[in-house]
Amino acid sequence: MKWVDWEPFYIQIIDKMGYDRGRDREAAFLLRELLLENKNYILVEDLKKRISERAYVFGAGPSLEKAFRGEKFEGTLIAADGATSAFLEYGITPDIVVTDLDGRFEDIKRANELGAYAVVHAHGDNMDKLKAYVPKLRNVLGTCQTKPLDIVYNFGGFTDGDRAVFLAEELGAKEIFLIGFDFGEIVGKWSKPYLEEHSPIWESKKKKFEIAQMLLDWLKKNGKARIIEL
Repeated sequence: MKWVDWEPFYIQIIDKMGYDRGRDREAAFLLRELLLENKNYILVEDLKKRISERAYVFGAGPSLEKAFRGEKFEGTLIAADGATSAFLEYGITPDIVVTDLDGRFEDIKRANELGAYAVVHAHGDNMDKLKAYVPKLRNVLGTCQTKPLDIVYNFGGFTDGDRAVFLAEELGAKEIFLIGFDFGEIVGKWSKPYLEEHSPIWESKKKKFEIAQMLLDWLKKNGKARIIEL
C-alpha cells in the first residue's frame, strides 16, 4: 500500500472519528524514536520471513472461542491485539501480534517472550502506552496511520484486525482466513482489558467496525490475496 493510495482512506477515517492528524504524526515519530533508542526493532524484511502463503488472522470477536476447539491451523497465525489473550488461554503462541497496545499488555508481552513478533501501531491516542510498553518488547515492527517513516511502516488498515489483514496481504500471503471477525452488536471479552465478558457494542466501536468492514471489502476486490471469512 503506497501512501498516495492510502491517504484518501486516512482522510475519511480521521473525518469520521474526529482524530487529530498532527497527533498521529507525532506518535509516528515517537515510536521511531523509541525503537531506535531501545534497539528492539525489526525491519519489514524480517517480518516477511514469517508470512507463509496461508495466513490466519484472529480478531477478538465472541466467535473466537469456537475456533480454538479442536481446530488445527497450518500457516502463519496472526493475533489482532486482544485475541492474543485467547491464544494464551488455549496454550497457543501466535507468530505475530498486531497491536495498538489496547489489549492486555501482560499477555502481549508474554506472547512476545514466547517468540511472537510484535507489530506495534502508533496513533495520537496511545502515545503514553508507546512510552510505557515499547521498551518492554523485543522484535518490534513499528506501524503508523500517517505517512510512513524509515522504520515505521504503513501497510493500510485501521483497526488491529483489518490492519493485520492488510499486513498479511502486503507481505505475500495468498490466502488469508479471518477468524473472530464478528462485526455484530456484541464485542468480544478480549477486546479490552476491563471487559470481563462479551459486551454490547458502544458507539465508537460501531464506527470502527464500519470502517474495518469497508476496508476489508475494498481489499477483497483490489488485493492479490484470497480472503476467506470462517
